[in-house]
Amino acid sequence: MRSILIAAGFGLVISILSTPLAIRAFRRHGLGQEIRDDGPETHLSKKGTPTMGGTVIVAATVGGYAAAHLFLLDQPGRGVTASGLLLLFLMVGLGTVGFLDDYLKIRFRRSLGLNKTAKLVGQLVIGVTFAALAINFPGGDGMTPASTTVSYVRDIAPLALGAVGFVVLAYLFIAGFSNAVNLTDGLDGLAAGSSAMVFASYVFISFWQFTHDCTTELIVGCYEVRDPLDVTLVAAAGMGACLGFLWWNTSPARIFMGDTGSLALGGLLSGLAIVTRTELLLIVTGGLFVAVTLSVVIQVAFFRATRRRVFRMAPLHHHFELAGWTENTVIVRFWLVTGMAVAFGLGLFYADWLAFVGL
Repeated sequence: MRSILIAAGFGLVISILSTPLAIRAFRRHGLGQEIRDDGPETHLSKKGTPTMGGTVIVAATVGGYAAAHLFLLDQPGRGVTASGLLLLFLMVGLGTVGFLDDYLKIRFRRSLGLNKTAKLVGQLVIGVTFAALAINFPGGDGMTPASTTVSYVRDIAPLALGAVGFVVLAYLFIAGFSNAVNLTDGLDGLAAGSSAMVFASYVFISFWQFTHDCTTELIVGCYEVRDPLDVTLVAAAGMGACLGFLWWNTSPARIFMGDTGSLALGGLLSGLAIVTRTELLLIVTGGLFVAVTLSVVIQVAFFRATRRRVFRMAPLHHHFELAGWTENTVIVRFWLVTGMAVAFGLGLFYADWLAFVGL
């Protein structure tokens, strides 16, 4: 438990202290956000706000994870693991794709960075590499960081995909959630606050799996996962990093995370779901991200079919802004929706364990 607090604490401290340094540095180099011309008019005043703050979130997550391991050096069997390193690889890799996107937006002074093909190729390379590596590196018990079976709270045995099928599905899952967080990152603090809550749910899930791990104690309801404690440290560090960044990112934001942060956070969330065998459960706990993405899909499909719109503007949060809600009202209410989704998801996770133990 001490190592989890250290990971979260260092992630928080690194993020909250480094963000103002990043704000000054980005302002000095003119790294300000470009605002989309077709967005809400109230957002035009945000033009020039420093962006690429996701670099701080990524660095703080890696720093929090590393700091926790420095305090575990005297504990045998608690070193860095394949699962932890793969999660950080996924986060840093997608963060790099987002960084390139942000840089091009600033370099050419327009709200569009990498074109869709280039961004998808970047996500493809990182996602497929992660998935391919995750079904390798078996531990002493032969268990790999990920399994080739679709999972909900545990692996669903009839839905075994095989190696190729898993890699394809994992890529779609990773690309889907990284883009979902990217779409949600349209209001000050919305994506950071929502991500922090979902990370908190994975701190609970992965630590519960650690205390009920089949490899250490074969009991009813135990979980067949690899490196659950190390996964907990990554989730805790990510949660702390988001909370520290949120201090400076709440309305009115002094810095934006940009695609650097949103792609990295979405990638890490999907990676956590894959290595904890809770892929379908993330659709519940990350319900806000799913709803925002669906609003875009529905808007585009309906408009192409009928030349009419379902929402005043997509993504969903802009619809409520144009309906008269203030930005802070939208943010707080969407945070509440995320909190309810996380609580419901954790309830489903715990209910599954109760069913196994017959309670």
